[in-house]
Amino acid sequence: MIRPLFSAAVFALLGALPAAAQSHITVQSTTSTQNSGLYEHLLPIFEEKTGIDVRVVAVGTGQALKNAGNCDGDMLITHARAAEEAFVAEGKGLARHPLMYNDFILVGPAADPASAAGDDILAALSAIAESEAPFASRADDSGTNKAELALWSEAGADPKAASGTWYLETGSGMGATLNLGTAQGAYVLTDRATWDTFANKGDFEILVEGDPKLFNQYGLIVVSPAACPTTRIVEAETFAKWLLGPEGQDAIQAFAPNGKQLFFPNAAE
Repeated sequence: MIRPLFSAAVFALLGALPAAAQSHITVQSTTSTQNSGLYEHLLPIFEEKTGIDVRVVAVGTGQALKNAGNCDGDMLITHARAAEEAFVAEGKGLARHPLMYNDFILVGPAADPASAAGDDILAALSAIAESEAPFASRADDSGTNKAELALWSEAGADPKAASGTWYLETGSGMGATLNLGTAQGAYVLTDRATWDTFANKGDFEILVEGDPKLFNQYGLIVVSPAACPTTRIVEAETFAKWLLGPEGQDAIQAFAPNGKQLFFPNAAE
C-alpha cells in the first residue's frame, strides 16, 4: 500500500497545537532561500499557527542531501531535481514535490570582456571559454554548481580543465563566490534571489537572463522515517502540507523585499 504524504495526524495537529512551541523540525536547505530572507518571512507565520519550531541548516544542495541521508534533518528544500529524485528513489525521502521557482542569471563586469551579454546562456559560456575570461564557480556540489556544470557540458566546454587559470573554483557558497567574482572581475552564474540581495555588486551587471535553460525549480522532500527512524514525521508533514497548501504558497508569493518578488510558488503545477 502506498503511504500518503500527509497522515490523518497532520490534520489533527494543525488544529490541536497551542501557540507555544511544543516540538521542532530541522530543514536541510539550499543557501539561496536562507540568504534571501525567505525563512525569516515564512517561519513566524507557520510557527505561530502550529507551535512547531523550524530550524534551518543552510548549505549547498549536495551537502543538504548528504546530511538528510545521514538522518540529520526531517525535510529538504533544495534545487537539483535529478539529485532529489535519486534521493527519493533510494528510499531516503517520501516524495519530491515542486514548491517554487525563480531563475539563474549570469553576472559579470559591465565592460563584458568576453562579449557574453545576451539572452543565450550557452553562447555566453562558449564566449567566456574561448576568450579565457575569468569565471568564478562555487565548485561545491550545490544546486547552482550542478546547474552551472550541466550548462558548460551542453555548451561543449570543459572548464575544469582550466581550473586554476581562468576558471576559479571557490568551494564556497554563493555570497563568497560573488565576492570573489566582483573582486577579480570574474563572471558568475548565480540564482537571482541571492543576486538581488547581494550588497557588494560593484560594477557588475546582469549580462544573461531570460533563457529557458536558466529556470530554477525548488523541490520539497520529507525524509522517510523508514530510512531515518528519528524523523519527526508528523511535524515535518505538517510543515510540508502548509508550504504546499494555499496559505504557504500565498506567503511565498507575498515575499517581496524592496517590492521585488524573489520566488514564485508552483506547488499546484
